[in-house]
Amino acid sequence: MFEKQQVIYLAGGCFWGVEAFISRLKGVNNTEVGYANGRDLAPTYEKVCTGKTGHAETVKATYNPKIIPLEEILESFFKIIDPYSLNRQGPDIGTQYRTGIYWQEESQRDTVINFLRERQKVSPERIVVEARPISSFYPAEGYHQKYLERNPQGYCHVDLNLINDKEFDHLSKEEYEITQLSLTEPPFSGKYDDFFEDGVYVDVVDGEVLFSSDDKFDSGCGWPAFSKPVCEDVIKKHRDFSHGTTRIEVRSAKSNSHLGHLFHDGPGGSPRYCINSAALKFIPKNELNDYFKDKCP
Repeated sequence: MFEKQQVIYLAGGCFWGVEAFISRLKGVNNTEVGYANGRDLAPTYEKVCTGKTGHAETVKATYNPKIIPLEEILESFFKIIDPYSLNRQGPDIGTQYRTGIYWQEESQRDTVINFLRERQKVSPERIVVEARPISSFYPAEGYHQKYLERNPQGYCHVDLNLINDKEFDHLSKEEYEITQLSLTEPPFSGKYDDFFEDGVYVDVVDGEVLFSSDDKFDSGCGWPAFSKPVCEDVIKKHRDFSHGTTRIEVRSAKSNSHLGHLFHDGPGGSPRYCINSAALKFIPKNELNDYFKDKCP
């Protein structure tokens, strides 16, 4: 069953840092940076930087409201912006760096307006964050997308340490990037790609049993392939619109870890759960009893 996703647009200065921060929120499944609510019908970074197009550097965030409500996203957003600064965030100055919350669905309007109203009641200064529907959004050039993931030492006016990542301290850099930032390991590079010992595969984040070796097969795709999870309750499926395609993303139900994608090109057109090795931890057969306690059959 697909969970209904929603989209919110957030402008908070240079979109590199805002995107990196928002993408780390549990329940935010996809982020894209671009230029919003301007006049030019073909904006480019060079045009927008002149301040003459009317666009704001903006992050498009797709999220699961059952995991993270919009109010929680807005609370996190306000941690990284100066809501009293007009057309400026950090050292960046210009209308393209203004702050804004732009909703896609009318049902989101009241949430945004009420959030800002309550914030204003306890604020010492006037909040200048725009609040309006999204009227246009143009994705930014490719080199801007996920910029800080590819350039971790790049410029960022946002303190990325404001997100509490203590629950992920046990993860390696690769495990964190794949399960929390939805990256993909290179094909044929994962430790479980060509691995067929008896046992189960658990979520590397919280140890939840996800797949069994009985359902693993060699698909030749370069990633571990399974015909099914141990039971449907341990995973969730979402439509993934990234990279200009529509795919079925697979996440773990409890930790919301990104695992991989589901295809229907297995033997005879059967399901193929294409999973990143770094999202999994293998438990040998002689240790199964401890892991299957209190799990679904």
